[in-house]
Amino acid sequence: MPVLLVTVLLAAGGWVWVTLATPSTGRLLVAVAGGLTGALLCAAVALALRHGRQARAARAEAAALRAELGRLADDTLPTAAKRMREGASADTVFTEIPLPANQTHQRILHTVTKEISFGQRQRSAAMAACASAASRMQALATSMLADLREMENRHSEEVLGDLLKLDHSTAQAGRLADSIAVLTGARSGRRWTKPIVMESILRGAMGRIRAYQRVRLHSASGAAIVGYAAEDVMHALAELMDNATKFSAPSEEVHVYVEELHTGIVVTIEDGGLGMKPQALERAKKAVSASEPLDLARLSGTRLGLAVVGSLARKHTLEVFFRPSSRGGTGVVIRIPSRLVTQPREEFPATAPQPVLAVPAATRAGGTASVSSSAVTAVLDGQQAQQPERSLPKRRRGQTLANTPQPTPRPQPPRPRTDAGARFGAFRQSLRSNKPDGPAANPDS
Repeated sequence: MPVLLVTVLLAAGGWVWVTLATPSTGRLLVAVAGGLTGALLCAAVALALRHGRQARAARAEAAALRAELGRLADDTLPTAAKRMREGASADTVFTEIPLPANQTHQRILHTVTKEISFGQRQRSAAMAACASAASRMQALATSMLADLREMENRHSEEVLGDLLKLDHSTAQAGRLADSIAVLTGARSGRRWTKPIVMESILRGAMGRIRAYQRVRLHSASGAAIVGYAAEDVMHALAELMDNATKFSAPSEEVHVYVEELHTGIVVTIEDGGLGMKPQALERAKKAVSASEPLDLARLSGTRLGLAVVGSLARKHTLEVFFRPSSRGGTGVVIRIPSRLVTQPREEFPATAPQPVLAVPAATRAGGTASVSSSAVTAVLDGQQAQQPERSLPKRRRGQTLANTPQPTPRPQPPRPRTDAGARFGAFRQSLRSNKPDGPAANPDS
């Protein structure tokens, strides 16, 4: 506005001076022409000022739209996607996040949110279906293993080798089902209520891989893993052992070392393969890292082992490291934290030491020392004796107690055996009985 006013004043003053300086005969024509020219000039200036204001307003609006679009792309949409990945619905997200002021941006946010919600529902449904299938496979594998163990104890030696092969194949199928369950967020197929010793953990992991004959254990640890984590630790070790056998020559052995530290148990798996390239090693470190979330889109269809190990490591705060092996291949070090390590539970309580009986003074009747059974019963004070009863030595008149012949101890009946040898002997006895439908005879009876 000031610019227009200044323009009008300058134009009017200039043409007035020109008109006054013109002779009287042409003054009217100059005044009219000057007036029209001044009016046109003022109109042009006013129009230019208006377009300038409009251009500035358009630039400001464009800047505001760019800023709002940047907030939509950098803040609003990621927040909405994160909330929907956590399980919130699209309508709930709309009530929680700030909506953009522009109607077009609101429609963009609504459309993208609906598509993300639909994709999350499809993903959840697929994960639930995979978890259900994995649970069924786990139950089927467990049932098949139980049937195979029963047949191994019932059939003859001619089919025992074939049954053991089927047992091993079924155990590998069960491990694959457990891997799918881990990746889909389902629970493991087995649960233990008591600690499992480290030796059993390692041998259980060996039994679930194909080339278990090539694994050599070097363990003198007497510690155990708590029951709720024993199955997952066994599964993680099985996956690492399986990788070690797959990526090394068939003639090479895989060595497993166990070391107990104050921070837990360290298990080292070393193979004699060709090692890993830097890119593959970096991908492996990310797969087993406790800080990297599981990304199913990056999984390969044939290599699920490290992703499973990473999921189990994040669940139980296991630490997995890679390093060059002293055998020329790759070494994997897994550290089990001390909170998962305990001492094995006693299967059978140790035999309590026999109490020392304070035998009362012997009554002398005719020079013969004797102790009545009622005195022994009183000393036991209601406790049940664990040893068979023995008669106390007696001496004749004029004979010292040291020279008195000791009574012959009663033969003790053999205790029933409960070890694996007894079970195998019962199995062999049932084979010799030629009665496949009858019960196996007990060799210790």
